[in-house]
Amino acid sequence: MAIAVGLINRRYPSDLRLCQQSASAITRNRDHKKRPPILISTNPSHIDLHRLSQLYSSCNQSCHRFPNFDADGCVEAVDVGKLGVAVSNSSVVVSVFSRIIDEEEERWWRRMLPVTPTSGRLVGFGRVVSDLGLTASIHDVMVIPHLRRMGIGRLIVQKIVRMLTNREIFDIVVLCSKNERLFFKACGFGDDILGSTTMMYSRTALSNLEGYQTVQAGQKLLLPPLQRFSL
Repeated sequence: MAIAVGLINRRYPSDLRLCQQSASAITRNRDHKKRPPILISTNPSHIDLHRLSQLYSSCNQSCHRFPNFDADGCVEAVDVGKLGVAVSNSSVVVSVFSRIIDEEEERWWRRMLPVTPTSGRLVGFGRVVSDLGLTASIHDVMVIPHLRRMGIGRLIVQKIVRMLTNREIFDIVVLCSKNERLFFKACGFGDDILGSTTMMYSRTALSNLEGYQTVQAGQKLLLPPLQRFSL
């Protein structure tokens, strides 16, 4: 699937400071909530595909741009086999594990116990598709609903961008819905200066045998980073 990749906007130093200050303010506002201990892993071997599939369902997240919905408005379950292929071919995967804190675990010594991929619960995820040289696109960033607005999603994106920029990959885009747009803007993404839009391949055949049509991906938007930055 071809994805149009936007160029990185160049900003003046004063603009960069304003963006960083705004991002810091958003982080401070979100961090006032009590966040349980978490572990961020970039090791693909820490991913259990069945647990990851359950996370997709818990977040009502689909791997498809044109998902099927049931009567309750929930997306179709993710095919574990195809999910495994997608993860194995992703250039970056970020998993977040957490130990859900309850009243019994409020004791300080329980908080000191380390979170591991086996003892913790998979509560967040994100992955990247890249040509490993020039461009990359971020997909499937998600956090379990009751742990949202605690900065976990931002940590996932920061980790992804850091790993890509360390590899000198700066043309980074994300395919997001309108509801996710503000979140990714807070993470440093903005409109493509070239005005690019995402076109998705459709399985609906044209009657004139000229091939298949391409359609805009519903409410999905393509956002490139506002500037090159280090995290």
